[in-house]
Parts: sequence; structure tokens; C-alpha cells
Amino acid sequence: MSDVIQLLPDSVANQIAAGEVIQRPASVIKELVENSVDAGAKTIKVVVVDAGRTSLQVIDDGCGMSETDARLAFERHATSKIRQASDLFSLQTMGFRGEALPSIAAVAQVELTTRMATDDVGSRLTIHGSKVVSQEPVACPVGCNFKVDNLFFNVPARRKFLKSNATELNNILTAFERIVLVYPDISFMLYSNGQELMNLKAGSLRQRIVDVFGKKLSQELLPLEVDTAICKVTGFVGKPESARKKGGVDYFFVNGRFMKHAYFHKAVMSAYDRLVPIGMQVPYFIYFQVEPADIDVNIHPTKTEIKFENEQGIWQILSAAVKDAIGKFCDVPTIDFDTEGRPNIPIFDPQRDAVSMPHVQYNPGYNPFNTPSGTNTGRGNEDTLRHQPRVPVDWQQLYEQQTPSQEFQEQTLFQDDTATESEQLLQEKSPVHYQYKGRYIMTAVKSGLMIIDQHRADIRIRYERNLTLIGQKQAGTQRVLFPEVIQLSASDNVMMQQFFPDMTAMGFDLSDLGGGNYAINGVPAGSEGLDPVALVRHILTDSAEQGRGVNSELQSKLALSLARHTAIDYGQVLSNEEMEHIVNELFACKNVNYTPDGKAILCILPQHDIEQLLG
Repeated sequence: MSDVIQLLPDSVANQIAAGEVIQRPASVIKELVENSVDAGAKTIKVVVVDAGRTSLQVIDDGCGMSETDARLAFERHATSKIRQASDLFSLQTMGFRGEALPSIAAVAQVELTTRMATDDVGSRLTIHGSKVVSQEPVACPVGCNFKVDNLFFNVPARRKFLKSNATELNNILTAFERIVLVYPDISFMLYSNGQELMNLKAGSLRQRIVDVFGKKLSQELLPLEVDTAICKVTGFVGKPESARKKGGVDYFFVNGRFMKHAYFHKAVMSAYDRLVPIGMQVPYFIYFQVEPADIDVNIHPTKTEIKFENEQGIWQILSAAVKDAIGKFCDVPTIDFDTEGRPNIPIFDPQRDAVSMPHVQYNPGYNPFNTPSGTNTGRGNEDTLRHQPRVPVDWQQLYEQQTPSQEFQEQTLFQDDTATESEQLLQEKSPVHYQYKGRYIMTAVKSGLMIIDQHRADIRIRYERNLTLIGQKQAGTQRVLFPEVIQLSASDNVMMQQFFPDMTAMGFDLSDLGGGNYAINGVPAGSEGLDPVALVRHILTDSAEQGRGVNSELQSKLALSLARHTAIDYGQVLSNEEMEHIVNELFACKNVNYTPDGKAILCILPQHDIEQLLG
């Protein structure tokens, strides 16, 4: 029998490794920018075309590479970061495996131009699908210039499953933000299709956060700093009033590396117990400095999952540090001891102001059913009450033969109809409604008692109305008295550009001021009284979390988001006319039973169940 086990060629092995390391254009950006940081660069420029599908380029002014190093860097497990296995426990660099460059070269067309400061000329290396095409000397500045064209050109299945350009660009922005927030002393620039998305100058950490997420966030951050023998924790946490339901920004970094850690997230949120409502998210940017030997970053190719040797101790330190930061912000008001001009409140003196225990007099034999009408109640002369004659009251006779009148039994509010179920309910409903606890509309129908959730019903009504207006592009716009300016982050700006036509069709009047700033000149009719800036942010956040699809799906998500934030709230008191209007509008909708996201709108308590409850 012949041998069947063979050693895979390097090109095939590199493509297999690329499946774990290089998942999308954002992965290439992450690996190349991290290499630039490790090379000591002070300025890093990233240029993408078609969200990285066509081309992406990373230019830095780092130390550069020699001609030999440039060629060797694309070999598997070739790295300058470590020399032996023990170095894994003292890592001070972002990369260390030596897998990124060969993985990129295996699935793309790569051109590297690099020069060291000690060399007169640099070197240009071209590789297509792990095959070296050419290497030649070239005049170039100090540093590295990586250009990656036609990503996944030789892996069509992987290229086919890439998302839309807007989604991939958002992933690039996310990966880019995770790096720039760690190195505020490095200047970063990001361009997409010739348009500048970010231009971040070197500065302080707080300034970097403001440059990325906007000036408003700076007013909501509290400084955080604690230094212990186990770890050092620095950064910023949000004030309690900065909590929001969706779209929160939460970042953990350890030794300059972004990480995800649900256990530490719980430690942060536990410090906000009873300060923010359940389910709300508070922004935070927290940086850990831990001995490299106490953590393990080599457990996942993306290096975002990190194991700590003393997780419990760090959890307690983090929770205490966040509570301390919140406590310094929430100062207790001082007590004013100045009583001049205040009213004189007497002080109780038990020796001077003797108070006797109150005594209640009552007749234990008093029976209201034995008391004749017009007599005194239980208080009075007991002998008089005792010797008064009993006047029997046959109260049972009051309820004998008391059946509903013939007129009530024959009268009915409803008439039989052969229409659809919703039309039949609409015809059967009572014209008089009752609002229960400012949340539910209750009305009688032939089969029992119908209970409608007023908030969800209004969401369904507004959703279908918004969808119709978007399709017809006939939505009304309410001009605001003073236009308000909203500043969006780079990722939110990408979403805004995608949703801009549909938001305009929905009734928003927006002006692009450049740099992620938009002037809100008008809002959809019916949303008066709401904060225009918050409304736009909520719509963008909701649409981003629900994902992106074809144009009709985008319109549906926008219509639903606007309906959620403009629908009547729980607790709003409604008149009978307003409840009647909601009920009629609801039964004119295509789906009266559920909201667009699948929540029940109404239910009917059957008549026989009511009779059993009261039987």
C-alpha cells in the first residue's frame, strides 16, 4: 500500500493559516498597523479603496527593513519579536508569531517598499499569492510602505462572502480605533476612496478619545487611576448620566493591547448598581498594566482573548477603582449651619413636655347590623345600646329575584359580521375605553375584554406610516427654530452617508458640514418635542445594531427606529378620543397583533374566563 500522508506546500499552508489570521480587510489593517507601531513609527497613514477590496495601503516612518529582512519577513514564523519560547512570557510588542505577513501574501498581491535610515537606497518586493515576483532597489523614504491589492483574489469563496463596502469599512474603522486609542503619542491618518476619515494628531489620551468620538464625550468622562502590586489601572469611566441603552463605547486594554473580557465588564457595571437603570451601558476606556508573565495572550489568533493569572484580584481592584472615581464625582452636599432668619422650631423636652398615652374608647359588643337606623354609633352609653330592641333587617330579600332586566339581556353592542377577524373586532369594540395604569387600553368586545399595549400599538401605527412615506418620498418635515449640529464619529459618519437618502425621505432635513458634522434643520412631522440630536443618534445606533441589507431592509429599519422613539410613552394619560383614534388606526394596519420586531400588541381575555374568575 502506498503512502498517503504528504507534506503540504508552503503556499497551501499559508492559505490555511490565512483563514484564521486574515478574515477580512480589517484584519490586514490590524496586522500591518501593529507592525508599524512595533517598528517605532511616529506617523502612520492608512489608505483604503473600496473598503479594502481593491486596495489598502499602510505607510509609516518606522525603522524600516533591510533587503534581506524584507524577503525573510514573508516566511512563516519569521519574526524579530521573540527568540525562544520563554520570550512569550515577557512580550512587549503587538505581534510575535510571524504569521501575519506570509498569511497576507498568500491571499493577495503585495508590494513592499522599505528602507532603513542607514541605507542609501531601499528595496521593493512584489509577491503574488506567496510567489515572489520581483525584488529590486528603489529610492524611497525611511520606513515601510505596504500595499495590498486584490485581497482574496486566489480564494474566490472567501472574497464572495465579504460583506458590503459600508460594513467592511466599519470593521476597518473598529480595528483602527482599537489601535489609535492605545497610542495617543502617534499620529494616525485614515483615507477611504480619497476622502479623509480620520486625522489624529499626537497628544494626550483624553484628547485622542475626543478626536475619535467627539467633544461631547469628554464632558461625560471621569478619570480613573489606581496602582497596586498586582496591576496598574488607568483610564476613564463615564458619569452615571452618560448611560445609554445602545451604542455604548467600552474598551479594555492590557499592556497596550485591546481585549474583550466579560468578567471585567461585569466588575465595571457592578459599580453603577442603583445609579443607572438596568440594561443601560456606560462608556469606559480602561487600561491595565500587568507583568507580561502574569497574562497569556497566545490563546487566540486575533489576540483579543487574554487570560490573567489573578483574575479575581484584578476584578476587585477594578470594581473599587470605578466606585472611587464615581464617588469623587458625586460629592455629598455640605450642611448649612447658618440658621439666621430661619423659623424657630421648638425642641421636644420629655421632662417639660409630658405627653400621656392616647386612650381609645370603644364598645366591644357593638354590632352595626343590630343597630337601628338613625341611632348613634358604637361610641356612647353601653347600657343604652345593650337594652335597645333588635330590629331585624332581612337584607337577603333585597337580592331575591334580582336578575338583569329583559332590556339589558337582549341589548348587545355587537352585530355578527362575516368580515375578517380584525375587521370584526373593530366593529365589535365598545366606543368607550379605559386606560389602565397609563400603559394599557382596555375595551369591551363581543368575546370578552380586549387589552392593548398603547406604546406597542403606536409603534406599529407609526412604523407602517413611516414606511409608506419613505416609499412615496412624501414625508412631512417640521423645521426647527434653531438648527442643531451633531458631531459623529468616523464609523457613525459612514452609516450616515449610507442612510442619508432614506433619512431625507423620512422627513429629516440634514446639511453635511464636513468632518462628520451635520446640521439638523428639520425633523419628521410628529416628532416635535424630541431632542433632534438624540433622535438621530438613536436611529443610527438602532440601524447599525440590526445590521445592513438591501435598500428595502434599510428603509424598514429606519422606519422602525423612528417609530420607537416617537411613539407615545408608558404613563402618558390619554383621553377617550385619543384611545379611540389609536384603536382605529391600529386595526387599519396590516398586522394588528405584533410589532415589527415580534412583540405582542394586544390580547383578549375571554368572557368565560372572566365568569370563571368571578364564579
